[in-house]
Amino acid sequence: MSIIKQIDQDLINAQKAKDETIVLTLRMIKSACKNQAIELRKPELSEQEVILILRREMKKRLDSISAFHAGNRPDLADKEQAELEIIKKYLPPELSEDDISRAIDVALASGVNNFGQVMKEVMIKLQGQADGQIVQRLVKEKLDQDFKNKI
Repeated sequence: MSIIKQIDQDLINAQKAKDETIVLTLRMIKSACKNQAIELRKPELSEQEVILILRREMKKRLDSISAFHAGNRPDLADKEQAELEIIKKYLPPELSEDDISRAIDVALASGVNNFGQVMKEVMIKLQGQADGQIVQRLVKEKLDQDFKNKI
């Protein structure tokens, strides 16, 4: 079942169960998908496009949680955390650091040794299967390690 169809089904079930948090979160996801489809002038989004939207919404929630904790607003942080957990249900599992590291090794073996070029190549290859911050950290570690080995 496609992600959108699963969201539609879960939305109906949440409405029947009168679970306001799930209903509001799923409506927000559907709205973001609809807006993206309108922007791209497509009748329907691909699974990959929906996953990118979900990852973007997940990142928004993570940023909000950090901001609410910094602002001493645990009530709002808890609300964002609940929404984050709902969004995570629809995302495929992220790659492990070992898998990401192997993708970075492949990029480095192809002769690319500039941080920006490695990031671009790895992120295109992984296509939303990994968090950009984790990839960034691993690329920096690998490049630092390669630099120290050359000295």
